[in-house]
Amino acid sequence: MSAVLAAAAVSLSLATVAAATPGPAGAAVLSRARVVTHFDLAKGQMPENAVIEPNGSVDVTFAAARQVARIDRHGVTHVLATLPNPSDGGVNTPVLGFPLTTGLFRADDGTLYFLYATGTADLTGLWRLRPGSATPQRIAALPADGLPNGLAFDPRSRSFYITDSVLGTIWSVPANGGRATAWSTAPELAAQGFLGVNGARVREGALWVTNLDQGTVVSLSLRDGHRAGTPTVRATGLQGIDDFAFTGRGNEILAALNGPGKVVRIAADGTSTTVLDASDGLQNPTSVAIRGKDVYVPSAAYLTTTDPNLLHARLNRHDR
Repeated sequence: MSAVLAAAAVSLSLATVAAATPGPAGAAVLSRARVVTHFDLAKGQMPENAVIEPNGSVDVTFAAARQVARIDRHGVTHVLATLPNPSDGGVNTPVLGFPLTTGLFRADDGTLYFLYATGTADLTGLWRLRPGSATPQRIAALPADGLPNGLAFDPRSRSFYITDSVLGTIWSVPANGGRATAWSTAPELAAQGFLGVNGARVREGALWVTNLDQGTVVSLSLRDGHRAGTPTVRATGLQGIDDFAFTGRGNEILAALNGPGKVVRIAADGTSTTVLDASDGLQNPTSVAIRGKDVYVPSAAYLTTTDPNLLHARLNRHDR
C-alpha cells in the first residue's frame, strides 16, 4: 500500500489552492479547533467520510481497514462492521490498488449506507448496515472498474446518488437498493490524471459535487423524470478538493482540500477562505460533517502518513 500512497502523493502534491481572501460579514468561521481522537495508521484507520449521530458521536468509514466505526463522545473508537476482503486482496482496485470504504450516509432510522470499492464485481457497490447489526449487506452493485466515492441521498425521489471518481459518472440507485443507473457523465465530472468527481450533497433540488482533479464545485439540478440538469460550475481553483458540507447559510460550503491539507469556506460567489490548516492538526482532510454548530473533519494522513485523526471545531459567524 505504501507504493500506492506514494503515487497518490505525487498526484495530490501537485494540487494548488486559490489564495485565501478575507471573509465577508456574516461568513462562517471556526473556533476551538482541536483533535478529539487519533487513529491507528498501521491498522488502516484512515477516516474517509463522517456523519454525526444525534447523540453527538461520529460515524466514519476507515478507507484502508474496510471498516465502518463509531467514535463516541469520549473519543473511543468502536468498530461497527468490517467488510469482506476480496479474494485478490483488492490489488485491482482502480488507481489505488487496495480495497477501500468511502462515502457514508445515515438514514433517520439509524441505518448506515456506505460505499466499497474493491476492483471485483462481487463486492464493489453500495452497502447497508442496520442498527444493532454487525453484518453489512450489499444492496447495489457498481462497476468493478470504477471507484465509487461520494454518497448523497435525495428524499424527494428516494434515490441515492453516487460519484465514481474514475469513470467520471454519477450513478443513481433506489433507496432500497437495486440496479444502478448512470445519471450523468458530463465532462465536468471527468478525471484529469487521478480522480474526478468526488464529494456529493443534495441541496434544494440540486446535486452538488466536487471534482478533485479539476478543482471545482459543480451543481446539477434534479429534474423530474430522474434526469440530470446541465452542470453549473460554482467554484474553481480548488485542486485537491475532496468532500464537503453546507454550513446552513445559503450555499456557503466548508470543503476539505486533501493534498494542501486545508479546510476552506467557499462563499456563494465561489471565493474561498482558509479556515483550518495543518497548524490545527489537519493531516490530509477528506471530508466535513456539520450538525448544528458542531463541525468534524476526518484526516486520513494519506500523504503525511503520520497522524490520521478526527478534529472538532465550533461553527460561528463573523460579523463586522
